[in-house]
Amino acid sequence: MKHVLGLAERYGVNVEGMLSWSFEFEGQPYFDGFRSLATNGIGKPVLNLFRMAGLMNGELVGVESTGAAGIDRILASGIGGNGDIDALATRTTQSAAILLWNYHDDSVPAPAAAVRVQVAALPREARALLTHYRIDRDHSNAYTLWKNIGSPQQPSPQQYSLLEAAGQLQLMESPRWVTARQGTIDIDMNLPRHSVSLLLASW
Repeated sequence: MKHVLGLAERYGVNVEGMLSWSFEFEGQPYFDGFRSLATNGIGKPVLNLFRMAGLMNGELVGVESTGAAGIDRILASGIGGNGDIDALATRTTQSAAILLWNYHDDSVPAPAAAVRVQVAALPREARALLTHYRIDRDHSNAYTLWKNIGSPQQPSPQQYSLLEAAGQLQLMESPRWVTARQGTIDIDMNLPRHSVSLLLASW
């Protein structure tokens, strides 16, 4: 999403909206490779990305990341090497939303990235309520759970209820209060490869 907006700005294109070309397939096996957002009523992890995006409000604000691959590198060679650790952010007068990701073209194991997020331009000594949502192997991911319980094609009612809950957007931690220092809050976290976090701060 961020790079679509970046390319639009570069070439003077007016992007009025983004959509997903997703389809419905009845009676198909669970988690088959169809272009869908859910499988037999169970939300796939990608659906939670759209839920995250729907929680972002206000106007876009600038983001600087020392781990970003950048549009030019992505266009030239894709996302290899150290991957792409970047963010997209919005702001209102009393809140901020930061969508962060750690992406690589290759699905190979890698250490989690240590990430520090600095949110600036808050009221000088504001207290902010921080809410952290996460999509990774263990959060907001019904596919991982489905594999862990044996990849059933006819899950029991109890298994289906567990899968249904795992397909919802989940918190990484309980919401907590943080205090701005001279108008800035610092948030430290580990961001695994192929994971996405959404940080919501309100003051």
